[in-house]
Amino acid sequence: MTDTKKNKVEKIDILITGVGGQGVVLASDIIGEAALAAGYDVKKTDTLGMAQRGGSVVSHVRLGEKVFSPLIKEGEADLLLAFEKLEAARWSHYIRAGAVVIINSYEQPPLSVSLGQVKYPTDGEIAAALKRRTDRIYFIDGNKKAKELGNIRTFNIFMLGCFSAFVPLDVQVWQDCISRRIPENIREINLKAFELGRKEIKGVRIGKN
Repeated sequence: MTDTKKNKVEKIDILITGVGGQGVVLASDIIGEAALAAGYDVKKTDTLGMAQRGGSVVSHVRLGEKVFSPLIKEGEADLLLAFEKLEAARWSHYIRAGAVVIINSYEQPPLSVSLGQVKYPTDGEIAAALKRRTDRIYFIDGNKKAKELGNIRTFNIFMLGCFSAFVPLDVQVWQDCISRRIPENIREINLKAFELGRKEIKGVRIGKN
């Protein structure tokens, strides 16, 4: 295991949001395992909404020298990783000033939108809600990139690659944890998706929407 003590930070609070079927829990599990492998104390909790597919899903992951509770307080999340755009807006009150927000440019309208009761917000409206707290907002078309790889199910690992650029963990630690959690027959393409995500985030302009 790579020694990452020299890069350690006191605390990082991470919120991962999305809808059922997007792999939110697997992504948060890998984050937690990678942090443990790097020597951090980690606490994690998941909340699943109505129905496994389509309902809101959120994971709290807290890592640091010592962590006592898995729940992030409102206004204290350092990183928000949103697999669906509306979910980013819904949880915007949890981020601290100056937090990093990574948003997948994907819409899955809830029932209220489908019934015409409310309108799905535009990218500008979503960005405006987040910009009350931070300008460090990245919109990523994760679904498109996963399809280009040839397997849409690599989407969550691609987004994890984008996210990993902001966490002080060695790349090898991430790769080892992904390899342990992903079945052998799709391991290689997922590792490729992770690496492409790391490269993708470097070319994205902050707050482009």
